[in-house]
Amino acid sequence: MPITFPGASRMTVSLTPVTGRRELRQFILLPEQLHRDHALWMPPIYMDEWEYFNVKKNRAFGYCDTTMTLAWKGGRLVGRIMGIINRRHNDHVQERTGRFALLEATEDREVVHALLAHVEDWARAKGMTKVIGPFGFNDQDPEGFQIEGFEHHPTIVTYYNFPYLIRQLEAEGYGKETDYVVYKIPRASAVPELMTKVAERVERRGFREVGLTSKRQVKRYLGPVLRLMNESYQGIYGYSPLDEQEMKDLAKKYMMLLDVRFLKIVVKETDAKDGAAKDGAAKDDVGRGGVGSDGEVVGFMVAMPDLYEGIVKSKGRLFPFGFIHIMRAGRRARQLDLLLAGIAEKYRGKGIDMLLGREMLKSAIAAGIEHFDSHHELETNSLVRAEMERQGGQIYKRYRIFRKPL
Repeated sequence: MPITFPGASRMTVSLTPVTGRRELRQFILLPEQLHRDHALWMPPIYMDEWEYFNVKKNRAFGYCDTTMTLAWKGGRLVGRIMGIINRRHNDHVQERTGRFALLEATEDREVVHALLAHVEDWARAKGMTKVIGPFGFNDQDPEGFQIEGFEHHPTIVTYYNFPYLIRQLEAEGYGKETDYVVYKIPRASAVPELMTKVAERVERRGFREVGLTSKRQVKRYLGPVLRLMNESYQGIYGYSPLDEQEMKDLAKKYMMLLDVRFLKIVVKETDAKDGAAKDGAAKDDVGRGGVGSDGEVVGFMVAMPDLYEGIVKSKGRLFPFGFIHIMRAGRRARQLDLLLAGIAEKYRGKGIDMLLGREMLKSAIAAGIEHFDSHHELETNSLVRAEMERQGGQIYKRYRIFRKPL
């Protein structure tokens, strides 16, 4: 049956699956066409996009069912969508949930209806009872459509969608699943006295921030840090634990863009008798053990200078000269994006956050950073939100994951 709505054109929407490289290229590049005149839109890093959709390199394809679809109307490519069923996550949380991701479409309800209906029918046929989205393979992917703060430019790993997509989702029966808020936090002119006192007390108890100065030093800590992330993020909405290879892939993805000035790692120094364990852990790049080369990793914080201007100028292409624009943007940035942080459960409430915060703030002051972007914070995370607001942070963006029962 043709898809028609009152007042719609007589042209029908046709859907085609992504089955080969030609269709995949169309899928990847469609947003660039749709957002050509969309102020503030930022392209993805296209090299990462090709890796992401490579079933041989992205291990998520091994435990997820997927469908990727293009929409056509009047001979024009007008939309795309990806459907995902993360079987590993569903089994872990005892759910039957499908996901839609990477939805892009013209301002045409027929197109959005056709794309969403395809994913809904596909998920229903596989026994799912609801669909949420936008949500990718895991929470390292972009999640949630922006619903507030469109006047501000996006940061990496976030959607910058057209506002009309929100209206179209609601017209298709989608409601709120959960919201993420983003705070803009002014940078303090100096490290607060209380933070300094708490951090110094923590140091006297045998904890230390390792003080990285080169990417070569980072490698030895990747395994313990990512393992700690796996452990400390358990129970957070939508988080799917990564296996060892996925940790290596994640580390590789961001290593080029990583700025060691803004990677803070706290260790609990170990006794000399533990040296053998430390030496063994130092040889382990990613995925095993919680002990770094000089102690047990108990907390970390990862931030990145705002790369928006560089990525836009590069048009999402690292070569031949795009990476230069991105690196230059990082050096000139006045905004610092707070991406990830975690503290081992048994050390929470002991001031580790103050030690991490002191070191991050010192680096931000030295780099001339003027404010922080908190990245996504779940609206229900009252402890973190209270701390953001205590530091003068104000919500300036909001993202929403939608849901629809099947």
